[in-house]
Amino acid sequence: METLLQVKDLVKYYPVYSRGIVTKKVVGNVHAVDHITFEVKKGETVGLVGESGCGKTTTGKLILNLEKATSGSVLFDGFDVFKTFRKGSKEEKSRLRRSMQMVFQNPYASLDPRMTVFDIISEPFKIHRHLPKEEWGEQVYKLLDMVGLEPYHAERYPHEFSGGQRQRICIARAIAVNPKFIVADEPVSSLDVSIRAQILNLMLDLQKRLGISYLYISHDLSSVRQISHRVIVMYLGEIVESAPTEKHFEHPLHPYTRALISAVPIPDPAKKMDIILLPGEVPSPINPPSGCRFHPRCQYATPKCSSEKPALIEIDRDHFVSCHYAFNFL
Repeated sequence: METLLQVKDLVKYYPVYSRGIVTKKVVGNVHAVDHITFEVKKGETVGLVGESGCGKTTTGKLILNLEKATSGSVLFDGFDVFKTFRKGSKEEKSRLRRSMQMVFQNPYASLDPRMTVFDIISEPFKIHRHLPKEEWGEQVYKLLDMVGLEPYHAERYPHEFSGGQRQRICIARAIAVNPKFIVADEPVSSLDVSIRAQILNLMLDLQKRLGISYLYISHDLSSVRQISHRVIVMYLGEIVESAPTEKHFEHPLHPYTRALISAVPIPDPAKKMDIILLPGEVPSPINPPSGCRFHPRCQYATPKCSSEKPALIEIDRDHFVSCHYAFNFL
């Protein structure tokens, strides 16, 4: 498949200031995203997983230029995203923004409670003006049908819907401008289990029909396995493993990935789960550990792990791991 998105050496540091009475002084940085590189191909879903605070959501916002990156680059369909938003024309920015959309975690917070569903879904038409006004109504009802809602829902307000229906509205708004790429930031985490499957199936159906690529951010490894073609695991701002989905779940090579997968619930009460319990807490992103950032919690750590940073290398076909001893798990 042809590459759609290339993230190269992406960095985001948030400065930490001292509590000065007169002046502020930078005393450190929060290493939210630290030199990550990956790509997304056309029509592909890449799952991005990891503990809270590992930099997943920040990565999604950086790609869409909703947050300003400290350094690095994002290339989308031949365009330099950061350069286009910094120096590009209004038309170039609008075209790029139409191609890249986001579905947020909390569907209720991302919908204006004072607007009807019709106004919410038609708002992108007003902003981007890529569709004649006389076609807005027809397109809104078409989008409602695509996401499994009825025409009469167009005149209702967000508070009149369930969580799953609100997320369908958010998805309809996102695809209203015919995007090529969507960042889905935990789109099913606030929904009931039965509704999660419906939303995931909707996203898969839209991908087949429209050829959309997804960056699917989630804690839920079960949903990641269902929807993703490839999985990237982040820990404390860095990528520690990247592999095709089945290879990732059947043969994880990084100790952190193995611990995450061991905690996935098994729908069989008779089968014993061998959960790997990680000691300690996630270190502070202000002062991350030297060497491998996972070494303070890793049962296989050696002095080399604390002094020498492991590179993200290809250990098996399309399987990249950042661990000095990943070959031991092959």
